[in-house]
Formats: sequence, C-alpha cells, structure tokens
Amino acid sequence: MAKNTKKTDAPVAQAPRGGLFTYAPAPESPAAAGDIATSYGHFIGGEFVDSSGSEALKTVNPATEQVLAEFAQGTGEDVDRAVAAARRAFADWSALPGSERAKYLFRIARIVQERSRELAVLESIDNGKPIRETRDFDVPMVAAWFFYYAGWADKLDYAGYGPNPKPVGVAAQVIPWNFPLMMLAWKIAPALATGNTVVLKPAETTPLTALRFAEICRQAGLPKGVVNIVTGDGRTGAALTAHPDVDKVAFTGSTPVGRSIARQLAGTRTKLSLELGGKAANIVFDDAPIDQAVEGIVNGIFFNQGHVCCAGSRLLVQESVQDEFLEALKRRMSTLRVGDPLDKNTDIGAINSSAQLSRITELTDAGEAEGAERWSPSCDLPGTGYWFRPTLFTGVSQAHRIAREEIFGPVLSVLTFRTPAEAVEKANNTPYGLSAGIWTEKGSRILWTASRLKAGVVWANTFNKFDPASPFGGYKESGYGREGGRHGLEPYLNVEARDV
Repeated sequence: MAKNTKKTDAPVAQAPRGGLFTYAPAPESPAAAGDIATSYGHFIGGEFVDSSGSEALKTVNPATEQVLAEFAQGTGEDVDRAVAAARRAFADWSALPGSERAKYLFRIARIVQERSRELAVLESIDNGKPIRETRDFDVPMVAAWFFYYAGWADKLDYAGYGPNPKPVGVAAQVIPWNFPLMMLAWKIAPALATGNTVVLKPAETTPLTALRFAEICRQAGLPKGVVNIVTGDGRTGAALTAHPDVDKVAFTGSTPVGRSIARQLAGTRTKLSLELGGKAANIVFDDAPIDQAVEGIVNGIFFNQGHVCCAGSRLLVQESVQDEFLEALKRRMSTLRVGDPLDKNTDIGAINSSAQLSRITELTDAGEAEGAERWSPSCDLPGTGYWFRPTLFTGVSQAHRIAREEIFGPVLSVLTFRTPAEAVEKANNTPYGLSAGIWTEKGSRILWTASRLKAGVVWANTFNKFDPASPFGGYKESGYGREGGRHGLEPYLNVEARDV
C-alpha cells in the first residue's frame, strides 16, 4: 500500500490580548504522526483487507481542509466478514485465563505509551483538537484505561457479579468523533478484559487513530479476529448494530441515533449500553472561589472546542455575584488562544467538520434572534479550516434553544438563580442527565445539591476530571449503562450464566 505523509501549512495561532507575555508559535511537527496511507481498507481477522464495495470516503484536516486519506465505506458484506471473524476468535479468546488476556492489555497499554507522540499528533491532525489535549489527556487516558482493565481480567470473580461470570460474546461498538482514540479505549478495554471479541466502527470524520490502533493490536500480538475495525458512515454503523450475530451493542453519540438503536434492538436478546448527549449545568454559588470557578467553567465548555458530551454548556451563577463573575470570566476568555491545533500554545483548535460548524452557527444565530446577548473576545481566525470563536450568551432564559439543545461547540449560556432550590430546579430542567458541576466552599451545600441533581456524574469544585476506576454515564436522554470502573465490566458480562 502506498504511503503518503501529508505536509500542510499550519494556521497561525491567535496571540492573547493585553497580556504580559508574547508567545512565539511552538508547533509540533506533523511528521511525528508517521506515514498516513493514501487509502485504507478495513481491519478484519488481523489483516487489512479491501472493502467488498467500491465507495470511499475522505477524512480531512479540520484546520486546513486538506484531505488526509481515503478510507472504505463499509458494506453489509464487510460487516458480515468482521462479525464472523470476531465469532471465530471468541471461543479461544474467552477460554484464555484472565491472567493471559491481561498480558495483551498490558502490552497494548505500553505500546500506546511508547507511541504516544505519534498518536497525539495524528489525533490532532484528524480531529482538530489542540496537541496539548491529545498529548496530556487523550493518549494518557487511553493507556490508563488498558492498564486498569488489564488488572480486572483475572479478578472477575470478585467484581460483584457472582462467581465465574461469562463474557457476552461479540460486541459491536460505535464511537464518536470528539474523542476518537479515547472512546475506542473505553469500549475495547473492558470488552477484551472480560473475554469478548469486538467489531468497532469509528466515526467517519476521524478514522485514522482507530486504524493506527489496529497496527498496535498486531504489534502486541493480539490473536487474529479479537479486534476488528470496519470504517464507514452511519450506514455501516446501522448494519453493525442490527447484525443478528452480535451479542452486545455499545454506542456513544447523538441522542436521536441512540434512540433509533434502542428501538431497533427492543425485544431482542442483544445487550445495549448508550452514552448520548448532554446539556450540563455548572452551578456557581456566591461563596465560590471566583478564580478557581472561572478556570473550571472555561475548562468545562472550551475544552476540546466544546465537543464534549458532558460539557458544562449552561452556567448557573447566583445573582449576587453575577456581575463580578462574568467580568472575571470575560477577562479569562480574552486570553484564550485560537488557532493551529499543533501549536503547543493553542487553547482552542478547529471545529471537527463543516457540518458541525454549520450546526454551531445555526444555534448561536438562533440565540441572538431569540434575544440573548452574545459576546466573544476579539481574535483573528485562520483563513482556511473550520473555526469558531469562544462565545458567551447572557440574558438567556430556559426557553431559549441555546439553553435546551446540545450545541456541541465552544458556546456558553448564562442563567442566574437566587436560591439553591432554584439552581437545582433550573439545572434539572433538561431532557438530558449526563453531568453537572457545583462550585461552593461549603461541603454541606455540595452534598445537598448533588443529591438532588439528576445527572450521572457530578463534579464538585472541578470539572471534566476522569479516572478509569470511576464509572461514567447518564440518565434520561443521556443514555444508560456505565463505562469505567467495576461498573464498566457489567455490560460485557452475562451475569446470569454460571458454572454448576
């Protein structure tokens, strides 16, 4: 297969306004991503294979709009082949002692660490997120997830699901574009630790790190067919989740698609877990440390350009400190650097795709049309690529679309409250229930508020903190099931099956 390393002109990062320091660009080399093939097939049965169809899709660098590679549009026949390969591998893989499966997971984790720079740069090129995030968060979390579940592989009898719980079988896994490699790890690591085999479909805008992970599986000596990767758009995903020989479906993505999958699998014996959208509230009480809370709010909504299902996209601030808090927040937003994702100084990178940029633009325009006041710091955006300034809306009511719908971009809606009870009522006034944040110096207030919030994850005086030992998941239209921790094993175990 021909190899082609893409070299592009990097967009210029925006310097901070009015600061004490001037930052020179500090770009990471795109060559660190290694060779990117001009075209890719699927990874089935331990080998890269051509698709049975002729249709190909393209993945582009969101910061430059330049094509990185072509990849196969998976057909029903491709999905059949991948599921059959996973089924063939299941008997031997599930029969391995947990300690033997753990060795493979440990090996994958170590290879991820060894190839961390390569993976971080490739993720930034394909996704648009800043290299600081892929380098310091995404890739380390991937390794941590495999290390953690490697530790569980020989301890399943003590996980709380009865003696000798059995693997489900073949797991179909569909992941989104906002954390491509990390979501892969969240899905694959517990599945392999519990003795299942996998067919995974990455998002159509960000397939490259999943395909690079296939190379890591081969490097680790993982038995053929244990992990299979089929690329394509929603048509491929639908064929995979509906496949009759799949025992478990795990989906992370939009609520409408998750609802469709749930209807599709209703009445079947296929296990299903869903991690869907969110509209999280970050609640700031009048006794909160303002500087600390501002940093948490900024991290909660502008991390990964707001492409985060648990993003703190609604700020609920107590009226008595509203003016002081918003002044500090705007001052901090004015220092955010927007530009080249490969520049180590960049805070906000490129929006993942033109379609997502259009969605963000539509909803922010609706916010203005409905009477909310829009504010963004002054900054120049690169001339090519998909970009959006960090944006703040004040004067927002609960009826505004920007307060109800998931924007999935760097857009924060500000609402106010007077009492803790009002804060809880407004925070819960959403069909979603994935996450929330609380900022206060009083431990009793944290406990009182957290116990009343209808959210799967509640952070206190911090936000967007993750640990492989801690479960993550939502309620209501944010889905069901948990990933991470001991709880993340259960979706991949048939806990009713027992040895007599």
